[in-house]
Amino acid sequence: MASLNRRIEQVARESFGWEKLRPGQAEAAAAAIDGRDTLAVMSTGYGKSAIYQIAALLIPGPTVVVSPLIALQREQAEELEEQGVGGAANVNSTVGVTERREAFEDLEEDELEFMFLSPEQLANEDVQEDLAAAEPSLFVVDEAHCISEWGHDFRPDYLKLGAVAEALGRPPILALTATASPPVREEIVARLGMRDPAVFVRGFDRSNLWLGVERFREEEQKRRALIERVAEEPKPGIVYAATRRGAEEYAAEFRDAGVDALAYHGGMNKGDRSRAQERFMDDELEVIVATTAFGMGVDKPNVRFVFHSEVADSVDSHYQEVGRAGRDGEPARAVLFFRPEDLGLRRFFAGSGQVDLEEIQRVADAVAEHDGPVDPVELKAETDLSQTKLTTAVSRLEDVGAVEVLATGEVAATGDVPVDDEATLERAVDAQENREEFDRSRIEMIRAYAELDDGCRRDFVLNYFGQSFDPPCGACDNCQAGRVQPPPEDAPFASGERVVHDKWGEGVVQRIEDQQIVVLFETVGYKKLGVELVAERGLLEAVE
Repeated sequence: MASLNRRIEQVARESFGWEKLRPGQAEAAAAAIDGRDTLAVMSTGYGKSAIYQIAALLIPGPTVVVSPLIALQREQAEELEEQGVGGAANVNSTVGVTERREAFEDLEEDELEFMFLSPEQLANEDVQEDLAAAEPSLFVVDEAHCISEWGHDFRPDYLKLGAVAEALGRPPILALTATASPPVREEIVARLGMRDPAVFVRGFDRSNLWLGVERFREEEQKRRALIERVAEEPKPGIVYAATRRGAEEYAAEFRDAGVDALAYHGGMNKGDRSRAQERFMDDELEVIVATTAFGMGVDKPNVRFVFHSEVADSVDSHYQEVGRAGRDGEPARAVLFFRPEDLGLRRFFAGSGQVDLEEIQRVADAVAEHDGPVDPVELKAETDLSQTKLTTAVSRLEDVGAVEVLATGEVAATGDVPVDDEATLERAVDAQENREEFDRSRIEMIRAYAELDDGCRRDFVLNYFGQSFDPPCGACDNCQAGRVQPPPEDAPFASGERVVHDKWGEGVVQRIEDQQIVVLFETVGYKKLGVELVAERGLLEAVE
């Protein structure tokens, strides 16, 4: 291992010019080099790309990198070409036929070390055959949280990547993401078919970020406060809004207050969206007001604040967006402007796309009527479901082992479980109900963050992501106000301890706060239980 670490450090220094790697980077690269499936969960700007770049140079054979961001693919391929560390090419919808053919010829002739692809390209059987013939030595899934249904970045094309890896000869899988709480990590591992993966969680303690929440009763009061704060803060900054209309309105109000601001959302035409982003990235725009459409691949080091005009859908989303501030290591502020009524919008969004028994049965019946795999486009037409509902129904049938998503993106019955059997459908509905309860619990967790009165916000977030922290942090509103209370000495369980409940099954203690134990249960999500009640009734038992 010492020899491997020296080789990793040498490649980092001589090939990429990195004098020192951050904690977890070398360890994750070493695991991948050893042929082990690896999941690296590291905060925005931490340097996840370094892991696969180093590993690729120390493993014979080409590296396939799957990324949903075409601009980032192009940028990374160009950087690797300039560094002279092995040929790099990207294949996506913007690449012409000739350029694509040349890329695969170079791959076949062993002239490429890195091949970047968008996930939808991998549904093409010819692409899979060309990649398999090159015998890739590492299969990298960037932005791996896109495979999880939890979160706004979910991409259905990611669901087939586990099967794609198998079709390519099953090289070691390296999954990378900037945000993944324990349940999201578990979903990434399961859906990619990772085998006993090495998991590295690093970099979430961003000590230069000041965390705070400002609470309001009236919407107008909140709007005035947000506009005033944006006008006063050092620039540039990002304001996240829950809706497209909200982004447009806030941008206009900021401009009225003398702030050079533009909106950014999925409803804008591509040109206006690109110009807004380019101006912001080039320091020609003080503030960008965005929906979640402004996210992955945004690498601007000098963002001085990230404000949320409404609560995010989860702590995962909130902290990922917050992580775009202060990437240069200088002080930055992250503030949530919160009204309890704003949670209603998140609960509404969480309820969209859910499916019931009848909709799951429609999908099951359609799959059962086909002798073999069925194209998702055909399946959508036959079931008359929206893309979101179809994906959800397929996922629930996949959860119970009735169907599988193939490398081509087609859906097929596994044959292990009768796809349209009544018992199968009931189990799929149970899985959906558990998923919905989990979704509700995640909203409750972001509500708990927003309403936290006597706890350290940094401790709250790090515990959520499975990292221990010893408060106070001194860089959140509660710590600075002296409101942080030490955990009770007589707590029946410790943070991180595995416990079991007779109804909800096994879980992990997240923290003790305000005489309550917060437990993340594997099936139903986050639950709060009174410390005294737990002690008196024996509601939880330690798992040996």
